[in-house]
Amino acid sequence: MADFKIKPLADRVIVKPKEAEEKTAGGIILPDTAKEKPIEGTIIAVGPGKYEDGKLVELTVKVGDTVLYGKYGGTEISVEGGEYLIMRENDIYGIVQ
Repeated sequence: MADFKIKPLADRVIVKPKEAEEKTAGGIILPDTAKEKPIEGTIIAVGPGKYEDGKLVELTVKVGDTVLYGKYGGTEISVEGGEYLIMRENDIYGIVQ
C-alpha cells in the first residue's frame, strides 16, 4: 500500500486489524458488543527504524506481514474511512508464517 496517507516514524508500524468473527464455531451470530477484539492483522506501513548507539536499526516486520499483537495494543486511528492501529514494533508478538 504505497499510497497510504500516513508514514509512521521511528520503530512504529500501522496495522489493519483482521475483521472480528461474525459468528461462533457453533454457528451463533454475534452482536457487535460481543465480538472479541482482533489480535491479528496485516502490516500496512512501517517506519524507517530507530537509532541505537548512533546506528539505524531497521524493523524486522515489513509491509504485507500478518502479525499477532496484544488485545489492547496500539492506538486506534481512522484514515480514509478505514480503522487501523499504530504501534511500536516491540508491541508485536510475532509474525504469522
